[in-house]
Amino acid sequence: MKKWGMLFIAVLMVTMVLAACGQEKNNSGNAANNTGQAANQNETQAAGDSTEPAKKLIVGMSADFPPYEFHIKNDQGEDEIVGFDVEIAKEIAKDLGTELEIKDMLFDSLLNELSSGRVDLVISGLSPKPERAEQIDMSKIYYTAEQAVVTREADKDKYSTMESLEGAKIGVQKSSIQEDMAKEIPNAKLTSLAKINDIIMQLTSNRVDAAILEGPVAKAFVKNVKGIVITDAKPETEDEGYVVGVKKGNKELLDQVNATLDRLMNDGSIDKFVTEATELAEK
Repeated sequence: MKKWGMLFIAVLMVTMVLAACGQEKNNSGNAANNTGQAANQNETQAAGDSTEPAKKLIVGMSADFPPYEFHIKNDQGEDEIVGFDVEIAKEIAKDLGTELEIKDMLFDSLLNELSSGRVDLVISGLSPKPERAEQIDMSKIYYTAEQAVVTREADKDKYSTMESLEGAKIGVQKSSIQEDMAKEIPNAKLTSLAKINDIIMQLTSNRVDAAILEGPVAKAFVKNVKGIVITDAKPETEDEGYVVGVKKGNKELLDQVNATLDRLMNDGSIDKFVTEATELAEK
């Protein structure tokens, strides 16, 4: 009887050991299963996280240059940058299949922002000065406009020629083609400011005698600011026309920009943009 009892206990112990092994195997299988599921979930999550949003086309502008680019209050009462350079930027972004972001900044900081990669393009009444070609790449000329001299109504006849500006106090935008032109006038005393609004204020407050501005810009300000006029003086420059600035060496983007400009010039869109922006600026 004692032997049978011992045999029974031995069988019972073996059974318990086997059961424990089976349970451990089950737990291991479940743990592996859970680990696999977690890994799959992490992979799916990681894949989702790595999806990049659509790239933006960031365009630098100095939005105090109507009708090229300027601020308005839209129908919702919100500040908006508009102008025919803005419309060109929209078309370039559309052709690239990207979202457009406009950065408003001082004109004399635009090229540094472009070279540093903080903006992708510069579209801001940018003339193709030879020294700029050393710093950035430039598109073909998309628009050409005459320059103008603006003064107070009482001085319209006094400053009717470029020769009459000799020795005068002249307001110009800093780092602009107009600044270069004014430097060529003998004995002229230049006031170079970042914003055209400030130049006009200098003129209306008698701090400068005249200002040299791009033609459509001059017309927009004369339309909206009482007491100033465009004179008969005709500034001339070899750097006529305006281009889009692209970071040096980015040929692919430059080619895409030129393709869009070709389309807009060939179908008359740029002339349409200029007319609409000028009308908007004159309101």
